[in-house]
Amino acid sequence: MKRTDTEQGRDTLFAAADAEFGEFAFDQNVVDVFPDMIKRSVPGYTTIIHMIGQMAERYAQASSNCYDLGCSLGASTLAMRHRIQAADTRIIAVDNSAEMVDRCKLVLDADSGELPVDILCQSIEDTEISNASVVVMNFTLQFIPTHERDKLIAKIYQGMLPGGVFILSEKLSFDDRHHDQLMNELHHYFKKTNGYSDLEIAQKRTALENVLIPESLHTHQQRLDKAGFTGTELWFQCFNFSSLLAFKV
Repeated sequence: MKRTDTEQGRDTLFAAADAEFGEFAFDQNVVDVFPDMIKRSVPGYTTIIHMIGQMAERYAQASSNCYDLGCSLGASTLAMRHRIQAADTRIIAVDNSAEMVDRCKLVLDADSGELPVDILCQSIEDTEISNASVVVMNFTLQFIPTHERDKLIAKIYQGMLPGGVFILSEKLSFDDRHHDQLMNELHHYFKKTNGYSDLEIAQKRTALENVLIPESLHTHQQRLDKAGFTGTELWFQCFNFSSLLAFKV
């Protein structure tokens, strides 16, 4: 679908009643509206990004790597880049969408931060994690096939340094049906107050149905414990969007 100049940056991807939509994909159309999409769709996103920067500043270790897995346009990367003070630290930003990576490179090229950043276009399942003091997965695990999630989290743990922190932000599901319905309704109302129509909300939900698979907080906590992480804390939640801290001792 070709977008007019006046639409550039504004998410109207699912506004057409007569359009045919396949499964949601992080293609060029999404890249072009991604900041607007995230701001209007994910409650608390700005707060999460800001706090990722603060936590990276606290936990980044000298001569270590900090990872942004599923970096999209580099919001978490930039937050870390401008807060980390530890010497000889490098950020490794990874995304499997070539369109996202290309735009992320432009964003970082225009940024004044001096901390070195490597941007990799590859699957995070194939990404080596090593010498890591901070690892961020910001609304990324939910797009990984569920049968691959345990292995991925275990790999992240094995590649981290003692004293490192893993920041995992995810959309949640809830075991109680009524609570799950309430949280979804509140999220949809949040999107409506940000200008999305009922049609847009419904069509995007259909496109994401088999692509974004949320899990419960208990499932995430069990997986982190199984991998070896300790001190897991739910530090942020708004409706069905959350962020957790997990530590390697």
